[in-house]
Amino acid sequence: MNNKELQSIFEGMNNLHVLVIGDVMLDNYWWGSVDRISPEAPVPIVAINKRESRLGGAANVAVNCRALGAKVTLASVVGDDADGRLLTQLAADAGIETSLIMQSPKRPTTTKVRILARSQQMLRVDDETTDDLYTEEEHPFIDIVLKFLQRVKPQVVIFEDYNKGVLKENVINKVVAHCKEIGIITAVDPKKKNFLSFKDVTIFKPNLKEVREGLNINLDATGVDDLADVHQQLNAVLHHAITFITLSEKGVFYADGDTSSIIPSHIRNIADVSGAGDTVIATAALVYALTKDLRLMAEISNLAGGLVCEDVGVVPIKKEKLFRESELVLCD
Repeated sequence: MNNKELQSIFEGMNNLHVLVIGDVMLDNYWWGSVDRISPEAPVPIVAINKRESRLGGAANVAVNCRALGAKVTLASVVGDDADGRLLTQLAADAGIETSLIMQSPKRPTTTKVRILARSQQMLRVDDETTDDLYTEEEHPFIDIVLKFLQRVKPQVVIFEDYNKGVLKENVINKVVAHCKEIGIITAVDPKKKNFLSFKDVTIFKPNLKEVREGLNINLDATGVDDLADVHQQLNAVLHHAITFITLSEKGVFYADGDTSSIIPSHIRNIADVSGAGDTVIATAALVYALTKDLRLMAEISNLAGGLVCEDVGVVPIKKEKLFRESELVLCD
């Protein structure tokens, strides 16, 4: 590949419209200092001096797609609460279309508070429900998403599942079927509960832990042949086009009906792996939508996942930095 071809791909991202569907969350970071241990219990006292809220879960996937230049619409259900309003405002401020974010009085907005001191996470506090959408939430949500797909016809739909209840099986089935009918690429970042519900999607992107849990197998060996067998097991149930498995420090594996390979990871100064999977699925979906090149999809998204691990906390990919890295690795 030459520089001009790579540049064309990165510029082409600006012309894509992506719909991200799934569980959104508010990632709150409280930074402070620790000088003493509490007299009430053997725990450190953190004196907070800075607070920040960031978009997490499916919202972080949307932020990454936006950072790569795509037009992005986010579809989810949040609580009818202050956190839900803040999350929606943060998404709008990031340039993400929020008209498909529904508010529900029946569930809180998922929030995660991370308390950090001395560059270390001291504690995480989660406020969430993992209950499925109620019927009176589910049907209107499906309706607005299907109408959007029919009207707008985005090039890509990404499902980001954190098992918080938005991606019920009926939601998955209805949306995937409609995407298939009108020719929209679908990419999935699955979790255990709905692991085998994403039938007929284009790209299925679990990590190794999710594969073990989802298929209920002991997968110790991670050679190409072992993972190719996993692809066959998945394909027998899902009938999907592409398996794309992230292997942590070992890189990524990809397979379709004709080819399979492992791309090793690149040496990094790893600071935090939070959100790396969100970056990988966002990058993979956009690159594949533009090129239909399986290996190129894997190469560039592998680089993207590694780059965001160099920063503390959940942060989006920097497009220019990803382009420079891709240029070094991929161009002749």
